[in-house]
Order: sequence, then C-alpha cells, then structure tokens
Amino acid sequence: MRFHIRRVNDARRHQFQDEADPLTVTPLSPDPRHYDARGLICPLPVLKARKILAGMAQGEVLEIICDDPVARIDLPHFCAEAGHEHLGLVEEDGAQRHRIRHG
Repeated sequence: MRFHIRRVNDARRHQFQDEADPLTVTPLSPDPRHYDARGLICPLPVLKARKILAGMAQGEVLEIICDDPVARIDLPHFCAEAGHEHLGLVEEDGAQRHRIRHG
C-alpha cells in the first residue's frame, strides 16, 4: 500500500491524527459520507463529488473511492477550485480512496 499525500504548509498538518494512516478522520467529522465511484470515468467522479458535497455541511468529510487514474489529478484540482480541502488519497487494490472536507 502506497500513500500519496500533498501537504501545502505546516498549518494543514494538524488534520492528520495518525501519520500511519494519513486519512484518519479528525474530530470535526467523526463519520464521513462514502461514495463508491468505481467504474466511472472522467469527469463523473468529480461531478458526483460536487453533487454530494453540495448537500453536506461545512466541515463534513466525503470519502470517495475511484478507479479512474485521472481522478488522482481531477479531485484535488476540483477541491482547490471549489474551496474544499483534499485531505489526501490512499491507493489500495487498484482503487484510490480520497477524503475531502467540505469547505
């Protein structure tokens, strides 16, 4: 299992409770919403994430699982543009598990 984490600055480091699992949910969102986007290709994972996030409160976390290789670029870019926080991604079993905090 490989971890891919993009850390922008030291202020964001507080979001990770356990360095062994960089996608540990912080106390702001004890129960993330889940969406399985496996089988969907670009741009559908981003469109689904946008629709789900629109119905969530600020600070809630969405966990979305994708197998589209382009999603590793598209989802962080979408978060940066839309004001959400991409908490990172973990690759496992040929899929990517992204965590996004609603901004």
